[in-house]
Formats: sequence, C-alpha cells, structure tokens
Amino acid sequence: MIIDRRYFLGGTLALGAAACVPPDQAPAARLAAELRRIEGEADGTLGVELFDTATGLSVGINRDRRFGHASSFKLSLAAMLLQRDAAGLIDADKLVKWTEADMLSHAPFTRERMATGASLRELARATQVTSDNPAANILLRALGGPAALTAFWRSIGDKISRVDRLEPEMNIVPTAEFRDTTTPAAMARTVARIIYGDVLPEAERAELKGWMVETETGLRRVRAGLPEGWIAGDKTGTSGLISGAEYNYIDIGFAEPPEGAPITFACYFRARQSEDEMLARGEQTLARVGGLIKEFAEPESGLPMVGKLY
Repeated sequence: MIIDRRYFLGGTLALGAAACVPPDQAPAARLAAELRRIEGEADGTLGVELFDTATGLSVGINRDRRFGHASSFKLSLAAMLLQRDAAGLIDADKLVKWTEADMLSHAPFTRERMATGASLRELARATQVTSDNPAANILLRALGGPAALTAFWRSIGDKISRVDRLEPEMNIVPTAEFRDTTTPAAMARTVARIIYGDVLPEAERAELKGWMVETETGLRRVRAGLPEGWIAGDKTGTSGLISGAEYNYIDIGFAEPPEGAPITFACYFRARQSEDEMLARGEQTLARVGGLIKEFAEPESGLPMVGKLY
C-alpha cells in the first residue's frame, strides 16, 4: 500500500507542477503521472492497471475503484465455457436454440442463426468476437447464471469481480453501484490468469486468444496505441446511463511485445458527457493509455520499475 501511495503522490506532484513529469522520476511514477494527465485532459475518471505477467509488477491509477463491466465480462464468460468443456462438465458442441423472446439489440450472430441455433462454443465465440448480447444471455443461463460466473472468478482467485444481472440491465451501473462491477487491479490479474495461467489448458488458451485477436471493437482503443509488431487481443465494453450524463468506455486484454513478457491491461474510462451516445474521445483516451504500455514493458535501463506485487 505504501507503493500505491507513492504512485498517487508522484502523479499529484507532477500535475501540480504544470503537469510536468520530471525526467529523474522512476518509470512507475512517471507513468502514473502520465495517466493522471490523460485523465485530466479527458474530463472523466480513468481507472487503469498494467500488469507484467513475468514479474507480477504493475502500475495504474484508480486501480481499486469499482467500475461497471459492460460487455467486457463476456471474455470471462467465454473462458468459463471453455474451462468447463475441458473438464468434461459440459459439452461445448451441444446445439442450443432460442426464440424471439431472447432477442435484444445488437444481435449480429443470434439474429442470423435464429432458425438453426448454434453450439455453446459458437455462442461463446460470438459473445467474445461480436459482443452479441442475446448470445451472452443464452450462454450465461446455460452455465448457471450470474452467480455461476461470479463463482468462476472466485475459483481462479478474483475476490472482487461480480456479475448480478443479465443484459441489458447489467449495464446500468452509476458511480455508487456495487453490482456488476470489478476493479482495474482485479481484472488485469484475472486476464493474466485466464490467458497465461493454468485456468485453461493450452489448446483452450490458444482458442480464446485467437478470438481476442479477432475482436475488432478494440482496434480503436488500447490496441490503437500499441507499437507496430506487437500481438494483442482484447474485449471492450461501452455503456451509458439513461440520463446521458455519464458514459463508460472499457478495454481489457493482453499485449505481447516482439521480445519480453506479455502485459495484461484493464482500462475503464467514466466520461462526463451530455450526449447520450458513444463519442470518439472515449476511445481516444484508451488509445493514449495503450501508448504507454511500451514504456511500462521496457523501462529505462538502471531505473527499477516498482509496483504492486501479484
């Protein structure tokens, strides 16, 4: 906790000095200050955790503050299906069907497959890659509902993340809401456990990583700020309150440099806006965070990257 406080003080002092970042600051303090700068210029609340999968070190801001998942929970839902299938607890290739009563807005896969149905595996892929809302609900019900997904997180060491409702109600997460939330610190580590840990067997990890790379909604968010030649995949989320006074832009995923250890990230931007629609600045804010990942992965020689241990 002393380390976290040092991050905060470093960022606060840097912003107080005309938002300058002293060149002699350690990389972690400098990155935290840059994140605070991004937050201030974006006019909202930015929660970020960048996690080094090799060392267990991290850097971020508002890392223990709760944010809503929006569609980002669908990554863990797909992982849960693959885990249960690998353990022989469910058949991922089982065919399921649905009716018009299951349909919601944004249903690019389930609307097309209404007549024929789909396997649970196909629903999991659609949930991750296209963020199909009915697919997520159908799959979540087949796996035991919101409580089962929360239990999945607990079983892999995530004591923070939770899901309480289905789509679309789960998107209504005002600042004080506890339901359907996580924290950047918790989710960056959950992504690391799923993609690089022992939650899934190797084949299932590779399958899920492939889906994440194939997901195109994140190309304008964190991945837009990554250097050329990196391999990355993610799951995004976007939600707005009915009042239009607040919008949430989310991106969680992994980034692999050509050399060195993979980095996982969890980024949440709660924007203050009067428009009841997604704005470019929400995605641009997350893209600016992506631009800092290279520096986190490759700190200056001789300057230790301090952070919160795994």
